[in-house]
Amino acid sequence: MTESLILTNEHLRCEIKPALGGCVAGLWFQGIPVLRSTPAQSLVSVRESGSFPLVPFSNRIGHASLQWNGTSHPLVKNFPPEPHAIHGVGWQRPWAVLETGEQFAMLSFEHRADAAWPFAFDASQVFRLTAHALEMTLSITNQSAQSAPVGLGFHPYFVKRAHSHITFEAAGRWEMSHETLPTHRAATRGLDVDLVALDVDHCFDGWSGMLQLRDELLHTRITSPMSRLVVFTNATKSFVAIEPVSHVNNALNMLALDPEKADELGVNILQPGESMTAQMNIEVTTAT
Repeated sequence: MTESLILTNEHLRCEIKPALGGCVAGLWFQGIPVLRSTPAQSLVSVRESGSFPLVPFSNRIGHASLQWNGTSHPLVKNFPPEPHAIHGVGWQRPWAVLETGEQFAMLSFEHRADAAWPFAFDASQVFRLTAHALEMTLSITNQSAQSAPVGLGFHPYFVKRAHSHITFEAAGRWEMSHETLPTHRAATRGLDVDLVALDVDHCFDGWSGMLQLRDELLHTRITSPMSRLVVFTNATKSFVAIEPVSHVNNALNMLALDPEKADELGVNILQPGESMTAQMNIEVTTAT
């Protein structure tokens, strides 16, 4: 299996480690790290990567028990000591390389039903460098014989520097319990704040699809057609996780309590053979 892939152009360098959850090991702009970045050959844990894919769900499924079509499916508690299933299965499995070039790569992952996820699916990732941006596409196809709940997302960790400032617009924020599960939705306008003292670990909905991260070195613009965004950082962290996602945290189980809320929660239900795609662009320029 390919150990690492390196995509480069005049401004950007992206290193990918397919065998380690299909993750982005690092992204640099003119030698400056944009994401939390480690050379792919040196990276040993996906939890230390620059970004990894969220498939077939984002964030948590409460207490690692999926409620679907009247059946409870026990899942693997895959992030001890947490009692939940977290971030799907793709980030903990090796991905195969389908195609690669100087500024392009395509990876694939085939999942067969197991204790971690009871529905078979195929997934792919596409990475493409343009002049100032890394473009990422994540797709999934339901390969099971029944309908399946599906969610997608990206989990990039951006470097937090001394004067990092985050700005984005949203309509709602899901408040969290002590178990890091959502309790209720509150209205919000988003965030426009310095990161140095920010303490946040929430899913925002009604996201405008664009976020700006500015510091003394770089201006980074994150865009996605998805309307939900998870943001996580606190004063002890040297990064801020900015995660465009398709659904609210624990949405797959919240849907079981109110089946009419699939659209509100962002849950996609794929019939056998149906597909879904998510996109995220990371555009970088020097600070002005």
